[in-house]
Amino acid sequence: MEFKLHSTYHETGDQPQAIQALVEGLKARYPEQTLLGVTGSGKTFTMARIIEEVQRPALIMAPNKTLAGQLYAEFKQFFPENAVEYFISYYDYYQP
Repeated sequence: MEFKLHSTYHETGDQPQAIQALVEGLKARYPEQTLLGVTGSGKTFTMARIIEEVQRPALIMAPNKTLAGQLYAEFKQFFPENAVEYFISYYDYYQP
């Protein structure tokens, strides 16, 4: 299935260069890459554009449940024709 981004946002500022660099890194199979940006700088949109560009599924991990829910909602809007799933681990409850 094709990943087609649905958004009214457009790339601005450093986003085009970041997208290009990260896509090139993925195609070169770099094992680690980092996308840095302040709050509200468009990191989620940038990730969505990269997913569309490389046409591969992605695993997005978040440090807390609030951000995980926010990312889930945004990716559901960005990719309404694709499966976007949401999993929360109850680590505190199941700790050994």
